Amino acid sequence: MAIIVNLDVMMAKRKMSLNELSGKVDISLANLSILKNNKCRAVRFSTLNALCKALDCQPADLLEYAPDPPGMEEDTK
Repeated sequence: MAIIVNLDVMMAKRKMSLNELSGKVDISLANLSILKNNKCRAVRFSTLNALCKALDCQPADLLEYAPDPPGMEEDTK
């Protein structure tokens, strides 16, 4: 996957647990876990906004672009 979610990194930097973050952003633990483990396929801007506000960070602190190795491109259909 070309986009990597660094939610776990920012949570560690802010010394914030998944439970605490869930309470601050009003997102279920299950959905935060999907984000944290890079299993999500999309993120709403409202969710990104809430995460940035709660973690006092920029979107670029949470999202990173890393190209797939040649021949390993993901099917986007």
